[in-house]
Amino acid sequence: MRKCVIALACAAALAAGCASYDGRTLVPGRSTAAEVEATMGRPAEKMERAGDSIWWYPRGPLGFHSYAVYIGPDGLLRRIEQRLTLENVQRLVPGSTTRKDVRELFGPPFVVSRLPRLQREVWEYQLLDVVFRWKLWVQFSDDGVVREVLQMRHPDEDPPGDATKD
Repeated sequence: MRKCVIALACAAALAAGCASYDGRTLVPGRSTAAEVEATMGRPAEKMERAGDSIWWYPRGPLGFHSYAVYIGPDGLLRRIEQRLTLENVQRLVPGSTTRKDVRELFGPPFVVSRLPRLQREVWEYQLLDVVFRWKLWVQFSDDGVVREVLQMRHPDEDPPGDATKD
């Protein structure tokens, strides 16, 4: 009986954690900033834009979502947007999109690395569409401008050694 109670408690805790992943229980216009933080946790980053405070919840490095939570000056939730989408990837323009633009579009990167020989910084994200998981690498030159955007299906999508997929 005791094991059953422990198992049920663990399952309930897990379900509560899943419910808070994307903030689906929060109500725009009614939920407060304190309720957002209690539900989704402490934001990874906060930024101000057009009077709103944007709280970032990147669900990585193994997650495929980055939520932008807009909190108005009145302390109420305005909206929640999942920003790691293929549509948003299409908005990246090598040669003109900046590091600031990418940060405002996707939020903080999951991984940041450096390519010293190319003098580039690389931000790594993962995203999910209806069918596939994707890896996304955004390369910046030292002036903070996007130079290359690389996107490929996530390596876990194909079984190793399956020559029919190449």
